[in-house]
Amino acid sequence: MTKNKKSPHWQVTETTRPIYRSAQLLPPVPMNHDAISAATRQILLAVGEDPDREGLQRTPDRVARAYDELLSGYRTDPVALVNDAIFEEDYDEMVIVRDIEFYSLCEHHMLPFIGRAHVAYIPNGKVIGLSKIPRIVDMFARRLQVQERLTRQVAEFLETLLQPQGVAVVMEGVHMCSMMRGVKKHDSRMTTSTMLGAFRKNLATRQEFLDNISRGAMPLSF
Repeated sequence: MTKNKKSPHWQVTETTRPIYRSAQLLPPVPMNHDAISAATRQILLAVGEDPDREGLQRTPDRVARAYDELLSGYRTDPVALVNDAIFEEDYDEMVIVRDIEFYSLCEHHMLPFIGRAHVAYIPNGKVIGLSKIPRIVDMFARRLQVQERLTRQVAEFLETLLQPQGVAVVMEGVHMCSMMRGVKKHDSRMTTSTMLGAFRKNLATRQEFLDNISRGAMPLSF
């Protein structure tokens, strides 16, 4: 069993406190790998498998280490993630980052849901580095989630971070819990959106965003 990683240290100040609050983190303590490994072994036994056979001997440890990555968003330091990549800029037109791949775990069955996020904001004196928006999506996606909440969290975090004129987030996802079990609808897709500020108040602004993300978009295929 690999040792758990050292607990992160949040850089909480009066300036960064709203950012941490908006990130909705778990307490900065490492996951209990031993407990996850033991629980995985019990699941293998409960379904009738032999956890001591060659192919499964290291599975409990692998699962414990996999959750470090799959659920890393709970403990991602948002201040370190942004890393001062917010710049003053006299630009007030729409900024769109589209087709951001995301991977998450449904909190109801702990099965994956995967898809694409389209994120836009209208600056109000500040812009953020291009690579940071996909990283923000990842921070919230790598948790036990529902797509509706994930969409809202990304939008509200960007609103807190940039205080822009408006933020829009649209997410399209395919959910393994409906493809592999239950209704078993393999071609179903889920679309969620959150519109804040100018995107919510102004129909023309919202429509411009929706037209941009639909132009040349390919259907989700997994």
